[in-house]
Amino acid sequence: MKFISWNVNGIRACVQKGFIDFFKEADADIFCIQETKMQEGQLELDLPGYFQYWNYAEKKGYSGTAVFTKKEPLSVSYGIGIEEHDHEGRVITLEYGDFYFVTVYTPNSQNELLRLPYRMRWEEDFLAYLKALEEKKPVVFCGDLNVAHKEIDLKNPKTNRKNAGFTDEERQKFTEVLEAGFIDTFRHFYPDAEGIYSWWSYRFSARAKNAGWRIDYFCVSESLADRLIDAKILTEVTGSDHCPVELDMK
Repeated sequence: MKFISWNVNGIRACVQKGFIDFFKEADADIFCIQETKMQEGQLELDLPGYFQYWNYAEKKGYSGTAVFTKKEPLSVSYGIGIEEHDHEGRVITLEYGDFYFVTVYTPNSQNELLRLPYRMRWEEDFLAYLKALEEKKPVVFCGDLNVAHKEIDLKNPKTNRKNAGFTDEERQKFTEVLEAGFIDTFRHFYPDAEGIYSWWSYRFSARAKNAGWRIDYFCVSESLADRLIDAKILTEVTGSDHCPVELDMK
């Protein structure tokens, strides 16, 4: 099985920059996107052979997620069942026979860490949501988690130490996800790989200089470890300030 996750930073803009060509070429079993930045009816995506599921933010032009899957799921749910968190279209969960598939767009802590306290509540509640799913069957979750876990995961760790996405608090929350029994699949295969990132600022020619961050992930329940084949970061794919990430599984 081939899974792809991509923060498209506005699907309407990304469609103008080659999204459909990449989608067809990728031929993924499940393809999910984050930061769709649209409301229902603003775009019709013609994706033959795929079921489509969208979760829109109430705020226009903001957040939002979608999943496109070849195999119809047993059930689909939107959000994590907590009122405080479920207005921004951040989570979609598909249930299959032997696993749950979850895509997530984690809230950004924002400039001056204005949203860090909220982010900490989100992290605790989202992990609890994943663990509740896992009581029934294993979980694959993916998306823009808005955190670079270790210094190896961004170009300039020293100068970003207290910036959103690389605070000690956010990094600790991701450590707790791993300690709770999930695998960061890219690091599972490539523990020491340096200079491979999934997001680059649009400023300062960051992508040309590869001054990036690895903040897009595929994580799986430890019980799925023997089914993992490979994890990839598709740095050559343009169309957004993020690139797609991929997981291959038996």
